[in-house]
Amino acid sequence: MAWLWLVTLVWAFSFSLIGEFLAATVDPYLAVSSRMALALLLFLPLLLKYRTPARLASQLAAIGAIQLGLMYLLLYHSFLYLSVAEVLLFTILTPVYISVLDYYWRYRRLHWRWLGPALLAVLGALVIRYQQLSAEFWWGLVLIQAANFCFAVGQVAYRQLDLGDARQQACHYGWFFAGAATVSFSASLLFANWQRLPDTPLEYGILLWLGLVASGLGYLAWSIASRQVSANQLAVMNNLLIPAGLLVNFVFWQHQVNWWTLTAGSALIVLSLVWAGRQKAS
Repeated sequence: MAWLWLVTLVWAFSFSLIGEFLAATVDPYLAVSSRMALALLLFLPLLLKYRTPARLASQLAAIGAIQLGLMYLLLYHSFLYLSVAEVLLFTILTPVYISVLDYYWRYRRLHWRWLGPALLAVLGALVIRYQQLSAEFWWGLVLIQAANFCFAVGQVAYRQLDLGDARQQACHYGWFFAGAATVSFSASLLFANWQRLPDTPLEYGILLWLGLVASGLGYLAWSIASRQVSANQLAVMNNLLIPAGLLVNFVFWQHQVNWWTLTAGSALIVLSLVWAGRQKAS
């Protein structure tokens, strides 16, 4: 759990960097492609040194293509139909998808009691992020739910692979980013605005952080840790990014925070995490 908490903090800080310094100036497809390319380069020496079985390499590449590549493609298209607040609101259903998919994947049946902690986490995030919805949002709703589903599928699928210990996982993890990079590069060729390249040292520095630390080391740590907790604990941790991101925005950039909703929603998410831990032990 400690690694999941640490990565959540890193991602919360990185999310703020994107919003404050990149979103308005750097094309999002190019930003994602650069992140995946840098992450792939980080693991390239390990891929060259250690041989990965063809079946495992293809499985990891497929997971990366879905969890990151396709997810980011759907996510950024959803912004054509939804406000930022609505995108954040609709991402809160990811824990439900993780709980349902993981249980069904292992047992080929559903047991609704496993949805309890995930639904409580969704309620907590909803308390924090609820905003008035726009009149026309159905296409955006479909796109963001497809993105949530891709992110959940990737996490659940990774938990099912026979990968060995943390060191062995790190040796082969580059294939995950190979799949993600393939999809993100294809999306850049189709949709990117090449006039919106980064052009300041700060923007390049942030992209280096996002690619090497937040994406490269962050996703590796998250994936390894996801195999050491229950599906419901993993599901709940997916929603902790919301209160963590709001706190980072307040501390570093003094963005306005509704402390009543943040406290109430965070308490519900923590309660759901405790509930998930007890279900694991039962």
